[in-house]
Amino acid sequence: MGIIKFILITLLILYIIRVIIRLVFPLVLRNLFSKVQQQAEKQARQQNAKPEGSISIDYMPPKDKTGKSDNLGDFVDYEEVK
Repeated sequence: MGIIKFILITLLILYIIRVIIRLVFPLVLRNLFSKVQQQAEKQARQQNAKPEGSISIDYMPPKDKTGKSDNLGDFVDYEEVK
């Protein structure tokens, strides 16, 4: 008799947990997705906050150092051999 009572109580508790999860889980997911969507919209608004037609340069390559021709080396005459 004790084993049957234990099994019935266990099944009842599992059924109640299952019903609660079916009711609560979608609400938690909706809330989570809503927050993620709001953060994405906020980030998109921040990136598009620049006025139209403005130019922004994120990277400028370093300029090559131009030296005097004296420092570049010796010039060697070239003759083409046929």
